[in-house]
Amino acid sequence: MIVLKATQDKVLSVLQSVAGIVERRHTLPVLANVLIRKTGSSVQLTTSDLEIQIRTTAELGGDAGNFTTTVGARKLIDILRTMPADQTVSLESNQSKLTLKGGKSRFTLQTLPAEDFPLVQEAPSFGPVFSVPQKTLKDLLNQVSFAMAVHDIRYYLNGILFVAEGKQLSLVATDGHRLAYASATLDVEVPRQEVILPRKTVLELQRLLSDAEGAIEMQFASNQAKFSFDGMEFVTKLVEGKFPDYNRVIPKNHRNHVTLGREPLLRSLQRTAILTSEKFKGVRLNVEPGVLRVASNNAEQEEAVDELDIDYGGDSIEIGFNVTYLIDALSNMSQDMVKIELQDANSSALVTNPENNAFKYVVMPMRI
Repeated sequence: MIVLKATQDKVLSVLQSVAGIVERRHTLPVLANVLIRKTGSSVQLTTSDLEIQIRTTAELGGDAGNFTTTVGARKLIDILRTMPADQTVSLESNQSKLTLKGGKSRFTLQTLPAEDFPLVQEAPSFGPVFSVPQKTLKDLLNQVSFAMAVHDIRYYLNGILFVAEGKQLSLVATDGHRLAYASATLDVEVPRQEVILPRKTVLELQRLLSDAEGAIEMQFASNQAKFSFDGMEFVTKLVEGKFPDYNRVIPKNHRNHVTLGREPLLRSLQRTAILTSEKFKGVRLNVEPGVLRVASNNAEQEEAVDELDIDYGGDSIEIGFNVTYLIDALSNMSQDMVKIELQDANSSALVTNPENNAFKYVVMPMRI
C-alpha cells in the first residue's frame, strides 16, 4: 500500500511539525518513532515523549484505505532532508517495513507495531476553551521565557505560569533572581485558571507558533493543557506545585524612575559586560541627575566605564546587577524606550515598557 505520495517539502514540513519532542534515545524504543495512521485519504501523524503528545492531520496523497504503523522519526527526516524540495517522494508499506522512494533512491526502514505506541491519556474534563492569535501567544512567550529556571531543584520554576482570568491572559516566569511578566487581552471572559507549563512544552510551542493571524485554542485541566492550532493538537502534562506570588514580587511605588533609549542602554551594557568577571557578571549602575554611569571590573584589574546622558532629577543611586539579566530583558523587548524604576541600592529594580504596561521585568540587585 502507498501510505503517502507528495513532494518532499510537503512531507518534511508535516513531519517536522510533530518531531520536535522526539528523543533520539529513549528507554522505550517506540517513542523514537512517529505513529502514522492512514484513514481514507488523510494521514494522521502522532509523536509523544509520555509527557507531551503532538498530533497533526494532512492530505498527503497515496492509496485510500486504513493502515497504521510506527517508524523512526529522525531517520525519516534525515533522509528526506537530503532530497530536493520539489521531488515527489512516496512511503510504501511492505510487511513489517516501510520503503521510502524518491527519484532513483530507495530506503527500507524497520517499523514497530502501532499498538505498542503509548498514547497520552487525555484528562477527562478540561476547562472552557479560549483563544488568542498565534502571534499574541508567541510574543508573550518570547517576552517571559528567558527568565525561566533551568534544572532548578524548585521544579515549579522550570516553566511558565499561565493565568487566565476574566478577559486577561498573563504569563509569568522566574528563576528566583529575576521575574518577567507579560499579559494580553482575551476575546471572551474565562473563570480564573492557573497552570504551570513545563520548560520543554514552552520551547516546543515557541518553535511551532507562527506570526500568522490564525488563532490558537487553549484548554486547561488539573494536570494537562491542550492547544489546537493549524490543524495540530498539542497535549502536555503540567508542572505540579505552587508558583510564587508574583504580585508580591513586582515593586510598587518606587520613587525614582528614568526613561531612556533601550538600544543605547543595551549597547552600553554589552560593552561593559566584556570586562566583568566570568563568575559573577556584575556591573555597577550609578544613576545621578543627568547621567547614568555603567561600570565593571574583573580579577585582572581591568575596568570599563560607560556614560549615558539621561533626563533624570531623582536621588543618586549606585546599584549592582548581574549584567546578563539586564541584557536578556532588553534583547527580548522591541520598543524604542525603556523605563527603569529604582528605590535604593538594596531593592529590586522594575523595568517596563513606557508605551505598554502589559510587560514588567523585576531584577534583584547584587552586591559588588
